[in-house]
Amino acid sequence: MLAEMRIQGLGVIDDATLELHPGLTVVTGETGAGKTMVVTGLHLLSGGRADASRVRSDTPRALVEGRFEVTADSGAVKVAREAGAEPDEDGSLLALRSVNSDGRSRAHLGGRAVPNAVLSDLSDQLLAVHGQNDQLRLLRPGEQRAALDRFAGEPVASALAEYQRVRAEWTEVVRELKERTERAQEWAREADLLRHGLSEIDAVAPERGEDQALVDEARRLSDVDQLREIATGAQQAVSGAADGDPEAPGAMGMLGDARRRLGGAEDPALRDLEPRVAEAAAVLADVGAELGGYLDRLEVDPGRLEQVLARQAELKNLTKKYAADVDGVLEWAAEARNRLAGMDTSEEALAELAGRRDELAGELAQHGQALSDARVEAASGLAESVSAELSGLAMAQARLEVVVEPKEANADDRSALRVGDRTLTAGPEGTDEVELRLVAHSGAPALPIHKGASGGELSRVMLALEVVLADADTVPTLVFDEVDAGVGGRAAVEIGRRLARLARTHQVIVVTHLAQVAAYADRHLVVDKGSNDTGLTRSDVRTVADERRVAELARMLAGLDSTATGRAHAEELLATAASDKADTGSGQGSGKSKGTRKRSR
Repeated sequence: MLAEMRIQGLGVIDDATLELHPGLTVVTGETGAGKTMVVTGLHLLSGGRADASRVRSDTPRALVEGRFEVTADSGAVKVAREAGAEPDEDGSLLALRSVNSDGRSRAHLGGRAVPNAVLSDLSDQLLAVHGQNDQLRLLRPGEQRAALDRFAGEPVASALAEYQRVRAEWTEVVRELKERTERAQEWAREADLLRHGLSEIDAVAPERGEDQALVDEARRLSDVDQLREIATGAQQAVSGAADGDPEAPGAMGMLGDARRRLGGAEDPALRDLEPRVAEAAAVLADVGAELGGYLDRLEVDPGRLEQVLARQAELKNLTKKYAADVDGVLEWAAEARNRLAGMDTSEEALAELAGRRDELAGELAQHGQALSDARVEAASGLAESVSAELSGLAMAQARLEVVVEPKEANADDRSALRVGDRTLTAGPEGTDEVELRLVAHSGAPALPIHKGASGGELSRVMLALEVVLADADTVPTLVFDEVDAGVGGRAAVEIGRRLARLARTHQVIVVTHLAQVAAYADRHLVVDKGSNDTGLTRSDVRTVADERRVAELARMLAGLDSTATGRAHAEELLATAASDKADTGSGQGSGKSKGTRKRSR
């Protein structure tokens, strides 16, 4: 949960700290006092877009800091650790967002600088903000489907996972078959070129490193007489003349004479040198033997040079066409063989792909139907639950319908799938469409909610959905920005009751202008507007309780906080709210243990 939030230099708020309740916290204040800056701050903490116009003119930057209470095994801590951040010693996680007056923005998590996207990932685990834009988002078909899937839970989740697994393979096979069919002629020409190249390479049969080995061999063959002279002279210098001429004893003969002289010396110092001379003689003996072997290996066949040059010409013909050297030619050949294997456009290959496509299509149709059946089954339950909530929100005659219909495919739809006797679009989320329709009153037609609901009614539909979906929502903190817009009277009281009920399992933060909603709060924050010494408007946030809370509720009711009638009405609202919360066990009583699991994420 969000335990504390500090706002500096944002809009009209100069510097304010909000201590938030684990249950229901309401934020109130006069129009223009800066209530929405609280929600703006939460959007920034959620990685939302930074707006330089929100920075106060008398400060170089705006700063929002939030302290979240999390558990060590929560998803939020996982996000933080993946970004290199760690919770504090008390287990809390600090998130910070700053926006400079020039629009530049920085984000920090756990004391480390992180990309804004990390704060967005963190907010997915910790809080959900619902404002006017979120009501508009509810009008999108995808959001309506997501609401139904959240309500359905595991049956739809498992069916959707299987559907998406099969669809991924099906779409890949369809794509490959289409590509092979459409590009058959192009591939056939390319295949002919590849086969021709491979036949040339296979005819020459080059080996890795062969070109460099031939260069070395050709050099030796060209210089064979000179190399033989050098090697022979060196061998004679080491081992002596082949005929044993005493005039040319060689180094070995000289070392032998030295050994004899040293070995026969009477001075021990000279005799001790004899083993070292013997070691030198052994080394020279090895050198002489290697020189002899080199001479034996020197090619004497004059035709061998011609063979080497001819082979080099063959290899050069390949390296001109396919690569810079023989190793590159062999790599080209390997790639060409792989390419040929993947562009098989024979009738047998196409028939095999078509068979696999049809097999997967049948399997996908079964999973799509199972997914649709699970949604249809859940749709009636969601409609009944939301309709019951709407009845308590001063929309007694209203009824919500959740319609699940197959999505017919167009003639050029690449994701067309035959399901039964119909051709449907096999989209990433299924073969059906979900639409929320509102029956505004008895006898009225069922209309899409953007046509059948006013602004205030749309707010109540969204709140009713949130109440119904509360148990399925893993986000511990829910934020509502004037969800009661366009609502008053008894409906406002019912909204307060629903928010209090949500607060049994979630932390709920509400920006409201209705006293009937604020009366249900576990903690009441007021945004006060004033001015500083330079005349700039500035706002502070304070917690109100007891008499000050009564005065604030009276102001919200009638714009006055000192009349006896207004205060009496405010006290009556507080008493009613306290009684309702006691009867339902809301607030921090019996609901606390249930809410602990939700808020620990």
